[in-house]
Amino acid sequence: MSVRKRAWTTPKGEAKTAWVVDYTDTTGKRRLKTFQRKKEADQFAATTTVEVIDGTHIAAGASATIAAAGKLWLLSVDAAGLERTSAASYESHLRLHIVPFLGDTKLSSLTIPNVRAFEDQLREAGRSQAMIKKVLVSLGTLIADAQERGLVNRNVIRDVRGRRRGTDRRQEKRQRGKLKVGVDIPTRDEIRALVNSLEGRWRPIILTAVFTGLRASELRGLRWSDVNMDRREIRVHQRADRYNEIGAPKSASGERTVPAPPIVVNALREWKLACPKGDLGLVFPNGSGKVEQLPNIVRRGLQPAMIAAGITVPTTKLDEEGNPILAPKYKGMHSLRHWFASWCINRKEDGGLALPPKTVQDRMGHSTIALTMDRYSHLFPKADDADEMAAAEASLLG
Repeated sequence: MSVRKRAWTTPKGEAKTAWVVDYTDTTGKRRLKTFQRKKEADQFAATTTVEVIDGTHIAAGASATIAAAGKLWLLSVDAAGLERTSAASYESHLRLHIVPFLGDTKLSSLTIPNVRAFEDQLREAGRSQAMIKKVLVSLGTLIADAQERGLVNRNVIRDVRGRRRGTDRRQEKRQRGKLKVGVDIPTRDEIRALVNSLEGRWRPIILTAVFTGLRASELRGLRWSDVNMDRREIRVHQRADRYNEIGAPKSASGERTVPAPPIVVNALREWKLACPKGDLGLVFPNGSGKVEQLPNIVRRGLQPAMIAAGITVPTTKLDEEGNPILAPKYKGMHSLRHWFASWCINRKEDGGLALPPKTVQDRMGHSTIALTMDRYSHLFPKADDADEMAAAEASLLG
């Protein structure tokens, strides 16, 4: 391998110089790489020498573009049998966010500055920070697939994420800590008002969400065969994705049995008599007995009930009399799941027993106790208050 200076004259008579790295790759083919500065050429030569010796070097000319590697990656996703929702997300990330900005870039040419510029481009194009994070994860997975195919040696996305991991975790923890009762989680008074406002076909599903904490997908996939009225238990055994396809719960821990209070059991007994029949045996189907659409539950059930209960916030839109139009304070079913978690944690306020973190994890179907604590630890009662410390001092010192 050699690093040499090259000088030439352009057709217009201009003198030009550059630094050329001349080497033989792992296949025995001669390669030339040109740089404007000697420092860059020396760095490339040093790195490439090690890669050639290790047999891991892939020349830029032999590397695929990100668009081409993305097509191969999607084939791997299909072959892996991932659920339709995940596969569709990967495809949209590639088509809408990655290819428009990086599609023609060679995998071997992608650097950390390129990734930072890519993030800036996405931000300037109006992508949210949450979307940018998801797209980077997808890009990292794409490059990992290309690594296994021998198309690239280095996964620059993993390098970026490795440097940021500590910061990202701290930011994520702070973000999750912002879940506040009355802002992200309904208050007890709001839940009481909501329960009292429920009526019709939406009453049983919203009651079940409030008092069992099931995910919307789990409610939509719930079968009568998984509801034990006598034992007052609901078994979560399947869910319906956004394409209304029935599948396994979100994770292995998602398969669980949750106790149901009397108000839920009584509502389900009444609903079973009027529930539309279907081949799927669903508890909360649509009028044809098929899987109910989530937007229908939210727009026709939850949001009208919140407005009827007075759980609203003013909008910028005005009615005919010039008064602000009121909108539901909480937008989706997940707010009821957050409520259930907070209720389990602070049930002492209602005269019940506060549940320990591990039990809360089991009821929520979280994959790890860390997930439960990261999201809800700030809601657990604090044992080290002034009265408790005074009692401990008296016990120690007499």
